[in-house]
Amino acid sequence: MITRESFAKNILSKSKIYDYTINCYTGCQHGCTYCYARFMKRTTGHIEPWGDFVDAKVNASELLQKEISRKPRGGVWVSGVCDAYQPLERKYRLTRQCLEILVAYDWPFTIQTKSPLVLRDIDILKRGIDVEVGFTITTADDNMRRLFEPNAPPINERIRALDELHKAGMQTFAMIAPMLPGAGELPELLQGKADSILIDRMNYRYGDWVYRKYNLEAAMSSEFFYRTAKELASSFRKMGIEFQVVF
Repeated sequence: MITRESFAKNILSKSKIYDYTINCYTGCQHGCTYCYARFMKRTTGHIEPWGDFVDAKVNASELLQKEISRKPRGGVWVSGVCDAYQPLERKYRLTRQCLEILVAYDWPFTIQTKSPLVLRDIDILKRGIDVEVGFTITTADDNMRRLFEPNAPPINERIRALDELHKAGMQTFAMIAPMLPGAGELPELLQGKADSILIDRMNYRYGDWVYRKYNLEAAMSSEFFYRTAKELASSFRKMGIEFQVVF
């Protein structure tokens, strides 16, 4: 892993999904094979493989403090092209510093992560208004997780963290995206832990080498995605959990 400290020019960026997004890091240590954020290499100049580099934007909180006072209030996605709680966050605490500012200005935000490290900041999250915290949980099968998300936290750790946040009164969600083999077993594990669910299929532009290498073409065909999404929707509907299928 090659890590560098960098100084960004801005931190509160426009987003197509939320009003803004904050990315305190360029690159992600999780290095998930299917990650769409690999496109970042086209503009950052990194030659290292995705998952082998991270730049920490050490001036992130200073930039946010300046920008938030002059931009219209809006919802913020933490984060769009990296995991805000990847391992380096333990050292740099850039996400925590930015959350402190968002809360101080009463801005709403949504955190999406795969790391239970988010529990470290539960003291800040409880002080926020209109705060949502979600985990990307693609399968109930941790062996499958190891193939596609080898450097991300185990599935059971994510589910335990989601449960703890929900019990603490946080608004929580789960992203079953992309669905991997074993995703059909998630409803029972997520019951009572997530207020809403988002379901999506694999984007084969990235990560296709993994399912080809392990002969998963049939297991992850279009028929698999549509069938699994239908099964998940049926289960969540019966549980009374809000869900959305986005493909």
